[in-house]
Amino acid sequence: MDFFCNGKDVRLLSHHNKYLHADEDEESVTLDRNGSSNTARWFVEFVPGYENIIRLKSCHGKYLTASNQRFLLGLTGHKVLQTLPRRLDPSVEWEPIREGKQVKLKTRHKQFLRANGGLPPWRNSVTHDIPRRTATQDWILWEVDINC
Repeated sequence: MDFFCNGKDVRLLSHHNKYLHADEDEESVTLDRNGSSNTARWFVEFVPGYENIIRLKSCHGKYLTASNQRFLLGLTGHKVLQTLPRRLDPSVEWEPIREGKQVKLKTRHKQFLRANGGLPPWRNSVTHDIPRRTATQDWILWEVDINC
């Protein structure tokens, strides 16, 4: 995919003009306006045997992971974390889907990486989900800064 270069790093900018960040706790993933930080860089790996599936590795050496943990009890979004699984599985795999000059990142379970906005605890959080409201449709769109 022309948005990504194997073995290079990218920065992902959300609809809220904030970058996807690998937090210093080496587990959380959040949004922040500082795109120059090393924690905003994600190393791209193409999954062998698949033309359009990638993994994104943080500066901490951990993978962007679509977890099964609910973000908030009773609501639909699930946490996105940095993990280092013993065996690489579909939870660390993302399918980029072009939307004009932006991209959606889809999990193997047909959910999308979503940059959340609003009041705490949603503000600056990152989840994966299927957007059901038109007001949040753009929250799954990301601009990709490539360092090829």
